[in-house]
Amino acid sequence: MKKNKIFSMALALAFGAGAAITSCVDTDSSLVDFGPQLNSPNDTVYSLLGIMNKMQVVADRTIILGEMMGELSSATETATTDLKELASFTATAGNRYNAPEDYYAVIQNCNYYIAHADTALSLRGEKVFIREYAAVKAFRAWTYLQLAIYYGRVPFFTEPLMTEAEADPSRYPFYDVKQICEYFIPDLAPYVETDYPLTGNHSNIFIPVRALLGDLCLWAGRYREAAQYYHDYLTNFDNPLAPGGNLECRWGNYEFKSHTTSFSSIVDLVDIQMEASEYDGVVSRLGDILNSTENNRYYFEMTSSQALLELSQAQRYVMVYTDPTTNLRDTISPGENTVYSDSRELGDLRLCSNVRVSHMSSRDDYSEDYQTLVRFSLSSTESSFLLYVPLYRLSSVYLRMAEAYNRAGLPESAFAVLKYGLSNGTVSKYINAGERGRAGNLLTWSQYNFITQDMSSTSTTTVNTEGIHSYGCGESYADTLYVIPEGLATREDSILFVEDLICDEMALEQSFLGVRFGDLQRIALRRGDTDFLARKVAGRDGKDSFNAELYSRLSDRNNWYLPLE
Repeated sequence: MKKNKIFSMALALAFGAGAAITSCVDTDSSLVDFGPQLNSPNDTVYSLLGIMNKMQVVADRTIILGEMMGELSSATETATTDLKELASFTATAGNRYNAPEDYYAVIQNCNYYIAHADTALSLRGEKVFIREYAAVKAFRAWTYLQLAIYYGRVPFFTEPLMTEAEADPSRYPFYDVKQICEYFIPDLAPYVETDYPLTGNHSNIFIPVRALLGDLCLWAGRYREAAQYYHDYLTNFDNPLAPGGNLECRWGNYEFKSHTTSFSSIVDLVDIQMEASEYDGVVSRLGDILNSTENNRYYFEMTSSQALLELSQAQRYVMVYTDPTTNLRDTISPGENTVYSDSRELGDLRLCSNVRVSHMSSRDDYSEDYQTLVRFSLSSTESSFLLYVPLYRLSSVYLRMAEAYNRAGLPESAFAVLKYGLSNGTVSKYINAGERGRAGNLLTWSQYNFITQDMSSTSTTTVNTEGIHSYGCGESYADTLYVIPEGLATREDSILFVEDLICDEMALEQSFLGVRFGDLQRIALRRGDTDFLARKVAGRDGKDSFNAELYSRLSDRNNWYLPLE
C-alpha cells in the first residue's frame, strides 16, 4: 500500500486544515485557522471552495481514465507512455494518472467539513448551512464512487484524519463499489429535497443528490429505486428536463448531410469549473491532449477508436420526408451507394460532429492529421484553456434511467427512452398494459412538459422530447428496423437485448465524457460476465485487429483496476 502517497494530502490537512482548505482563495502567506467548528458563513464558504479546488485536480484525470480504459478511444503513436499504459492496463504505481491521493484529498476535505460544520445553527427556522452540507456529502460520495471504479477495493473512512496514526490505511476496511454505494445511499437520502447552495447562476457546479442516488442504486443493483430517483429528478415540477428539441435532419440533393446541429444532448447539468489561467489555479489540459494545438505541436494524444467508428457506421440514419406534390409522408434513408466525403458521416452522425479530423500540408515537426474534438475544444478566450469539465450530461441521465428501467423488468419502457422519448402519448401507444401496470408512477410524465412526435401526425406542435437514438440517427421514432425483435422467448431475453442496445447508445452518445469504463464494468459485474468487458476493450482496434494479449489480461478481473501499491 502506498501509505505515504495516498494519505500524504490527508495528513497535511490534519496539521493545517484551515490553510489547505482555503488554498484556492488565499494563496499568500496569511492563512486562516478555523478551529474545531465551522460556524460562520466565511468558514463554510471557504471550506466549500477548497473542496471544489480539490475537485479541479481530479477533473482531467477522471475523463482520461474513463476513456483510455474503455474501447471508444485510442492512444496515438505520439501519446505519452503513461496514456499508453492506461490503454494496455499495464499502468504501474508511478504512472502520472495513477494518483489516488488526489481523490482522497477531496474526501479528507469533505470529511473535515462534515465533522465540523455547525448543522444545528438556524436562522428564521432554516438551518443555515444545510445546503452546503448536502453538497459536500454529494461530492464525497461521488469521489468514493470514482475510486472504486478505477481501483476496485479502496480504504474507506468517513472521519477526518487528524494524526499520523489515523493516516495509516491498515486501520480501515477496504470497500468495493457495491459496499460504497450501500453506505452512501442512506447517507444521502435525507438530503434529496435540499436545494443547492446559494451561488447565483452557478448551480451546475453542484452534483444533484437525486441523480447521484440514482447512480449509487444502479451500481448497487437496486434498480427500481434507481429508476425512481432518475424519474423524479427529470420530472421535477420546478425544473423538468426534457431530452430533445432543435435536432435538424437535413436532406439535400438526395444525399444525407453530416451537419446535424443543436444536439440537445449537449446539455451539461454539472461541470467542474476550471480556472482561466495558471495564475488563478488549476487549469484543464484536456484540450491539448484531445486536440491539435500549438502547445502540443499539433500531435494530439487521444482519438476515437476504430471500434467506435465501426459501431457508428453500423447505425441506420432515417428521416421522415413529406412529398411536396402528394403531401404523403415516408421514411427515407441513405442508399447503399451513397458517397461520403468522410467515413465518419456513414450511419450515426454524432461521431463526425464531435470528432473532426482534417489534413494539414506536411511540414517539418508537424503532424499531418489535425484533430478537433468539439466537446473539448479549447476556449476562444485569450487564455485558450478549457474552462469546464462535464460530470453529468442530460442525455447520460436518461440513458442510466433506461438502464435502470430495463433491469427493473421494464424493457419496453427502457427502449422507449432510446427510440421515442417518454411522454403520455408514447407510454400509451408503445408500452403494453402489463408493463404499464408494473411500472406505476415511473411512467408518469407531464403532458405539458414532455411532448413527443407522432409518425402519423402532421401537427406543427413544438416537440421537446425525442429518443436519445435520434441525436445521431435522425428521426428514430419512425425507423421500422430499430425495434425489439418479436419472438424473444422470455422477458429476460428482452432485457438482455435492450441492455445491449443501451450499451451501444451509451457509446455513441457519451464518447469522450469519461464514463465508458464504468459503464462496461457495471454491466459486466451485473451479468457476472468478465468476458463482456474483456472482449469489448480488446476489440478497441476494430473487428479485424482483436488484441488477444489484452483480452487475456482483462479476463482476470484483478487486472481491471489501477494498482494502489
